[in-house]
Amino acid sequence: MVWAFYKDRKKRIRPECTFLKPGVLRKRARCLPSWYPLLLIFAFLFFGCATNQKAETEWIWPLPPDPPRIKHVQTIKGIKDVKKSGFLDLLIGAEFGGELAKPYDVHADGQGRLYVSDTGWQRLLVFDFPRGEFTVIGDSEGAGSLINPLGVTTDSAGRIYVVDSRQKRAVVYDQKGKFLFGIGKQGQFERPIDIAVNEQAGRIYITDRYKHNVSVFDMEGNFLFDFGERGIAPRQFNGPTSILVDKAGKVYVSDTLNFRIQIFDAEGRFLKTFGENGNRPGNFHRPRGIGVDSDGHIYVVDSSFSNIQVFDQEGRLLLFWGQLGNGKGEFWLPLGLYIDKDNKIYVADSFNRRIEVFQFIGESS
Repeated sequence: MVWAFYKDRKKRIRPECTFLKPGVLRKRARCLPSWYPLLLIFAFLFFGCATNQKAETEWIWPLPPDPPRIKHVQTIKGIKDVKKSGFLDLLIGAEFGGELAKPYDVHADGQGRLYVSDTGWQRLLVFDFPRGEFTVIGDSEGAGSLINPLGVTTDSAGRIYVVDSRQKRAVVYDQKGKFLFGIGKQGQFERPIDIAVNEQAGRIYITDRYKHNVSVFDMEGNFLFDFGERGIAPRQFNGPTSILVDKAGKVYVSDTLNFRIQIFDAEGRFLKTFGENGNRPGNFHRPRGIGVDSDGHIYVVDSSFSNIQVFDQEGRLLLFWGQLGNGKGEFWLPLGLYIDKDNKIYVADSFNRRIEVFQFIGESS
């Protein structure tokens, strides 16, 4: 059965429709609205494209016959990946800033919210997956404004911490994005980069790339002490960037221009270091984001190698994946990294304008 449209000569320019069986006039029907053909075409194109998409190939690493340890889960590029919206919202999303521009860091709060600092947007972007909502923090004028957001983290009370390197401070918001307080008096920082929180010890740690140190504050933002200075000895730094506190309270710092990771206790006392400059597996060139999974494995992003290397607690290389590109398991200037309580691995793939999500499968699998 097909639809046929024609003009009735007795009624000027009024479309009519007749329900036809091939070769036989069956019945004259009252005409549908003139926009109905367009609706049919739209439905065919939209739903047809959706149903004809090829099933994506699963990405795992390493490849068989070795048992897989890492699995690609999701790619997040913008508002369409979280917001429960209609077709028109998807069309206008990019026009109104619905796509990531230059993601720097990423953090998941354990309640389904993903925070992305985007230096292209100059804002903190919030993807609330359970609610299907997308919001922006730092876009208003005043005390809570942002210019160049870099490191981001949260605490168990829902407070959100963001480092703004241009303003030379860290900004603290409540869970709804309301400004609470700033960290860092005038002259405290030169180029703050990343931030980590140890609630049990009551400590906030902020790296400063130009001062080559880590500043430590209490949970209300009051300065306590610094540790580190420029150099190559233990507890000295050369352009430190990312910082992490694990569940045991150990502090990990990407000593980027010394091509190594340094590990300290909560009071900044040196524990160990690993890594060196080179182009072999296990070496570093620009170590950046750090994460630790539930088994204690240490993940390090290298923005120059466009890969992620995984080490044990002694600094021995276990696994690495990634290369320059825009496919699954590939990166272009990866920077921030975060691992949640379920061992999901989030990577800020900066020049590919996306967040790549992987799953650590675990030894038992």
